Amino acid sequence: MQQLTQTQRKYLRKLAHNLKPVVQVGKQGLSDLVIAKVNHELAAHELIKVKFVDFQDQKHDLTGKLVAQSDSVLVLLIGNVAILYRPHPEADKREIILPAGS
Repeated sequence: MQQLTQTQRKYLRKLAHNLKPVVQVGKQGLSDLVIAKVNHELAAHELIKVKFVDFQDQKHDLTGKLVAQSDSVLVLLIGNVAILYRPHPEADKREIILPAGS
């Protein structure tokens, strides 16, 4: 996955502001079901929030694993919520157009 510039991160944070978490990491941790749900939601929406209900002390490690397994980019980890982004593989179906920037 590509790296995001500061301008692109800022743009995605702005878009994610009003989003509700669509995936929650609970007592089961990063199960196959959670990873499948993240992949499904990223395919549908491109930008999602993941809430860590349990494992808050391990959220940095779990977020890294989640990003790697979903081939997404971490936009921001704030509190117990991670914002993930993965563009749609087909360019004509992308809903989010990232600004070019440095």
